[in-house]
Amino acid sequence: MHIARRRGWEIPESRVTPEAAMLNRRGLMAGVGALSIAGALPARAEPNPKFVPGRGLTEEKYATSYNNYYEFNDSKNVVDQAQALKQRPWTIALGGLIKTPRTIDIDDLLKQVQSEERIYRHRCVETWAMTVPWMGFSLAQLLKIAEPLGSAKYVVFETVQDKVAMPGLGSPFYTWPYVEGLAIDEAANDLAFMVTGLYGKPVPPQNGGPLRIALPWKYGFKSAKSIVKITFAEKRPVTFWEGLQSREYGFWANVNPDVPHPRWSQAHERLLGSNESVPTQIYNGYAEFVAGLHEGRKSEKLFM
Repeated sequence: MHIARRRGWEIPESRVTPEAAMLNRRGLMAGVGALSIAGALPARAEPNPKFVPGRGLTEEKYATSYNNYYEFNDSKNVVDQAQALKQRPWTIALGGLIKTPRTIDIDDLLKQVQSEERIYRHRCVETWAMTVPWMGFSLAQLLKIAEPLGSAKYVVFETVQDKVAMPGLGSPFYTWPYVEGLAIDEAANDLAFMVTGLYGKPVPPQNGGPLRIALPWKYGFKSAKSIVKITFAEKRPVTFWEGLQSREYGFWANVNPDVPHPRWSQAHERLLGSNESVPTQIYNGYAEFVAGLHEGRKSEKLFM
């Protein structure tokens, strides 16, 4: 997501891979051992049938090569640079309003959760979209591990700042670190998903490895990448893009085709790989899971 000018529509024509073909792919775990994290993902199983994407999967080569990640650079081409970000060792600090603040190693965390695959639609605020198979665990499981106090109203995510691997951190235009947040009831929702894998392999660094979040009913900038700190707070945080341009990027950022961005329409979205333009759906097609979350927040700017 870019504040000023770049929209990034330069994707070659190609068809979207049919979902059935993608679900039959196996053997994708080969080579994971070379990444020294062979134990990080279980053997790939059938996706959770509760979450039906309603469209074919995006071909892997597009989803893993067209990325917003400003800590590296402000283009969509960050793949080469991102490989410098080491994925192990990796720890996550749990803090704030919880029973026992502590730091946990990612592989120790993965031993405490039940992993699964979910196929989710992903909608960027810039109007491009993809449909991908994430591997990971529900954020609700992490809440149980953290044991937040009753006074905790928000969950705040902070992403890694590796100044050696991430030259974009030197940009004077952004206020690092990248911070995102959810109301705690949103974090406990079935859809909120902590991601450790993509297409049956560890999620690559350009997509936010080794640990990111997927919130398919919200615009993509809410899905923090490469998370190193999770804090439980009573006060709502000022998130990264909200702090830079609150008129354009709010805290809630729920997808709504009828609420335009100040500089472009949100009525349609462009599918990565095919460039097909399709109508955007309210909550990105996940209204049945989340529409009731915001009944008491109708005075808020829920769709920006």
